Amino acid sequence: MSTLMALIIVLAVLMTLIGGETGIRSFFSVLINTLLLILLAIFISWGISIPVLILIFIPLKLVTIIYLGTHDYQVAKNSFYSALIVCLIDSCLILGFEWLAQAAGLGPEAGEVLVGLSQMPGLSYPLIAVAVAIFSTLGAVAEAAVAMSSGLLEIKKHNPDISQHELLTSGGKIGRDVLGTAMNTILFGMFGSFLSLFLWYFRLHYTLGEVLNEKLFVNEALIIMYSLIGVLLIVPLSTAFLARGMAKREVKK
Repeated sequence: MSTLMALIIVLAVLMTLIGGETGIRSFFSVLINTLLLILLAIFISWGISIPVLILIFIPLKLVTIIYLGTHDYQVAKNSFYSALIVCLIDSCLILGFEWLAQAAGLGPEAGEVLVGLSQMPGLSYPLIAVAVAIFSTLGAVAEAAVAMSSGLLEIKKHNPDISQHELLTSGGKIGRDVLGTAMNTILFGMFGSFLSLFLWYFRLHYTLGEVLNEKLFVNEALIIMYSLIGVLLIVPLSTAFLARGMAKREVKK
């Protein structure tokens, strides 16, 4: 048995013991999302239009992340719509900033690995960079949306007479906590995965200007900024969606 397979089994057991039915669904959500990413890479390698693939796979991934990882339909529905809107807004920002950055493609660090291989595979590196950035932000946006919706729904259940204004105020307080944890998770994840490259820069005596103009660093830093912007947008949007939906149901009753 390989180390990876052993870790997958441990993860499945722990998610089942701790999360129960929701944990099992979340585990299958991870597997399905992994398969979707592999399928996306295969389709891109076949030359299928990357913008079309992005428009198809964004809702597919959000559905598997949110609906399989949440036991409450109302939370999942609110989280899906708010996350989808934020992802579309974030995608427009990504298109603009990736064009301004001009950081797509392979950096000089990959030169030795690619010696003797063609660096012109017939694919658009800028569009690939856009796809990588968009799908890198989906997880953070979906997680923040579910956290906001779940917290507000619990407040509403325990205090059915709460007004829409009070619910929005509570959403702002929950949002500050969600923002703090989400930003720390994103930043420390970036530093953890990028530590070896930082050591590379330090040992080779890169100047600050060289680091800021390095493709690998710029791409990673841009993805971090896209994720942070997405989390910032999801907090007020998911709060407004849930408060408005609850107000409509009360009017119907």
